[in-house]
Amino acid sequence: MDDEKATLHRYLRTHREAMLWKLEGVSERDARMPRTATGSNLLGIVKHTASVEAEYLGLVFDRPWPEPMPWMDGGPNEDMWATPDETIDVVVDRWRRIHAHADATIDALPLDAVGRVPWWGDDGMDVTLHRILVHLTCEMARHAGHMDILREEIDGAAGFRVDAPNLPGEGADWWTGYVARLREVAEAAPAD
Repeated sequence: MDDEKATLHRYLRTHREAMLWKLEGVSERDARMPRTATGSNLLGIVKHTASVEAEYLGLVFDRPWPEPMPWMDGGPNEDMWATPDETIDVVVDRWRRIHAHADATIDALPLDAVGRVPWWGDDGMDVTLHRILVHLTCEMARHAGHMDILREEIDGAAGFRVDAPNLPGEGADWWTGYVARLREVAEAAPAD
């Protein structure tokens, strides 16, 4: 039976892997194309979540990420999109290096290790590694869900992972009928 730290770390890694799968096989254009009114895009979400892990599993525990992240000092949402020189390979390489740094923090510290989140409140907030692992797992799951929808809109790729999609294994005709049935129910519902 896993101990609590190993379990939390495994869930965090699982969401990371799901997010990377959402980038596999997409073009540079599709990876960075804004697909919502707020500009959500696959590559930007990966860049953002790497930045978040660098901060929470670096700076918070006095183990700062050693490379500059100039977008963190920029304006709002600077970490939510990739510049022209930040290719998929560049962003994913940084993502992997940040995760290795974050994993080293997780491995080095006990769950009750105390860190300080300076951006939580006026004077910051003391937190444990346990709380940060829960926080990050929720953050990664939320953004992995965003990426699920964005990727499905690009090419229909859906599910958790290629080898474990966690969706009914029915064919395209079944899905077409399923969506038609949902649309029929929705259109019959009151619009107000």
